[in-house]
Amino acid sequence: MAFIHTTRAELAAAGLTEPDFVIVCGDAYVDHPSFGAALVGHVLKSKGYSVGMIARPDPSDVEAFRALGKPRLAFLVSGGAIDSMVCKYTANRKPRSEDDYAPGGDPRLCRGADGSLHVFTMNGKPANARPDRAVIAYSAKCREAFKGVPVIAGGLEASLRRMSHYDYLSDTVRKPIVLDAKADLVIYGMAERTIVEVARRLADAAPKSGTRQVGPDAVATLRGIPGTVWRTSREGDLPEGALRLPSHDACASDVRAFAESFAIQYRNTDPGTARPLIEESAGQFVVQEVPQPPATRAELDEVYALDFERSWHPVYTKAGGVPAFAEVKFSITSNRGCYGACAFCALAFHQGRIVSSRSRESIVEEAKLLTRSPEFKGYIHDIGGPTANFRGPACKRQEKGSACVDRRCLVPEPCPSLEVDHRDYLDVLRAVRSLPGVKKVFVRSGIRFDYVMADPDGTFLTELAEHHVSGQLKVAPEHASDRVLALMGKPPRRVYEAFAARWQAVNERLGLRQFLVPYFIASHPGATLDDAIELAEFLRDTERAPDQVQDFYPTPGTLATAMYRTGLDPLTMEPVHVARGARERAMQRALLQFDRPANRELVLDALRLAGRTDLIGHGPKCLVR
Repeated sequence: MAFIHTTRAELAAAGLTEPDFVIVCGDAYVDHPSFGAALVGHVLKSKGYSVGMIARPDPSDVEAFRALGKPRLAFLVSGGAIDSMVCKYTANRKPRSEDDYAPGGDPRLCRGADGSLHVFTMNGKPANARPDRAVIAYSAKCREAFKGVPVIAGGLEASLRRMSHYDYLSDTVRKPIVLDAKADLVIYGMAERTIVEVARRLADAAPKSGTRQVGPDAVATLRGIPGTVWRTSREGDLPEGALRLPSHDACASDVRAFAESFAIQYRNTDPGTARPLIEESAGQFVVQEVPQPPATRAELDEVYALDFERSWHPVYTKAGGVPAFAEVKFSITSNRGCYGACAFCALAFHQGRIVSSRSRESIVEEAKLLTRSPEFKGYIHDIGGPTANFRGPACKRQEKGSACVDRRCLVPEPCPSLEVDHRDYLDVLRAVRSLPGVKKVFVRSGIRFDYVMADPDGTFLTELAEHHVSGQLKVAPEHASDRVLALMGKPPRRVYEAFAARWQAVNERLGLRQFLVPYFIASHPGATLDDAIELAEFLRDTERAPDQVQDFYPTPGTLATAMYRTGLDPLTMEPVHVARGARERAMQRALLQFDRPANRELVLDALRLAGRTDLIGHGPKCLVR
């Protein structure tokens, strides 16, 4: 089997007494390249290192963290595919009843020291087995399990909390996670290239005989690696040419200092222009090295060709598997990175703004692999990434590894240097849909409709409608107020309206009845009740009452979260309105579904408060009768 070792028996069967690395992850173990912990494990295996996986351990049982013995080189800690606080709590700070990354979707299930599943209990009652701020909790248990073993944190949670950050659940600014977790190193961004260099340095520092366990002094050799964050108490260790951020104390007490810190970080996310960053906190210095350059096409092809089982671990079968796997089981990742620069998205901080993609040949080979599965019914659910129709750098400058510091590629208007070209993506889609056994290839991961509108060649939109959609195309205009859209980093409303008209025209020409399913965000920073009413009127006029509405959720690493925390746009320092109270947030949400009887009183209150009683009554323009 290609599964990473999860028990001592599996290690022994492979002739191992100790793994080089033990990965500790908050999610159930799915051996698929869409799951970061599995991907990092297989990258290390491909370089000759032995790897163990402790997935979703009982957070109260230190023996669960000793299940595979003492790692020779390091513990690698990840909170999971999603920030643990987002995974556990809704935007209204309510505990979630389900967890798609848990066995059977049951958030109470975890794995004990013997490798079996059980229900986690706290104070004698069943409880969610994913600890709050999982990276911090798991790092502490790793140090308790085996003192002196380096602890290296990575994954989305560690990546986006790498410097002082706003924590929505506690409504506080927390210290860099490398300090709170007492980690020896944090790897941020996409980790393949970084983890290989970290492994090489640790292996070089390990004794060549005896126990061969790496010593605590080995972590000093890990400084200077792009894509990492480390800590020191000595000012003499700090790199030359680094930028100083406001201190943690300043960020925690002064909203302007927090906004300034975020703006500096935001402008130093691209490898071609970034400088190291330094933040002082609790008598220590936190150093963020420059980002890693994006993976090349050859590197991505190599990673996605590794020997994955493409299944959840058999231990979860009785529990019903892992629900999150269903979303990717017959989907293919084609690209990484996004230059869309949406304010509410953390991609710039994690994957970066420079898009890289796999070759057509690599994607076709994966598609062939999917067709050989006995469960394949002929449908590939998606070929895409953060933005499906981005396949490469935005312009010549990005091709050289650099990106504009203070300019967005698509908004408020497409940059004159933007190279709009769907031919490569069309080539991929055509190749996959022509494979024997493939009935349909869907595009579900989302497209940038403003990028489509910037393409003078309409071939992509025609083929998208004809071959890659079944009844509905999901798009994300997000709002109808141009002022709010500008703060979101989204195109003006007229661009979406023009796209909607073109989509309808294309489908009429093809003789198809296919519709747009638009997504909207309620209570985004900058949005007032007047803006929410404008959006409600837009929905009334277009007859597009949404089935689902997303409340803005302040998550670490986004420009919008910095706005929420500070009431300022960090890039301009202009004030923005923030809907903080539960009442205003509920009214903005209700306005997006104004026709629902359950929302009647909230909508009435909102209209009266905004002085818009003209929208109450029996006229054709009224929102509430």
